[in-house]
Amino acid sequence: MKSLADLGGLVYSTESGRMCPGCRQPVAQCTCHQNKPLPTGDGIVRVSRETKGRGGKAVTLVKGVLVDAVALEQLGKQLKAACGSGGTVKDGVIEVQGDHVERVMAALQKLGHKVKRAGG
Repeated sequence: MKSLADLGGLVYSTESGRMCPGCRQPVAQCTCHQNKPLPTGDGIVRVSRETKGRGGKAVTLVKGVLVDAVALEQLGKQLKAACGSGGTVKDGVIEVQGDHVERVMAALQKLGHKVKRAGG
């Protein structure tokens, strides 16, 4: 069994409020979340359709967008709204439910991204 010190230690302090478990600083002064590097790649956004492991249902995948996590969430929200469907952002990949490859490619080109279709 893990001890309390192994779980991150102090969570709240009456002096400064919520504490970050990673750097043990107040959340407003947290340094561990600010040092995340931007993703690297060739600058080409790849859009593909996948059905593996999803019970035969199609999902449109968007990979290779060179933005931070917050901007990626916003882009995912815009793409889902453009397609009129749901989806999520996992591990730097935007997943849009359904076969919306052409709509997603058009929306990304309109936003100024260099887009390629990947897969079949």
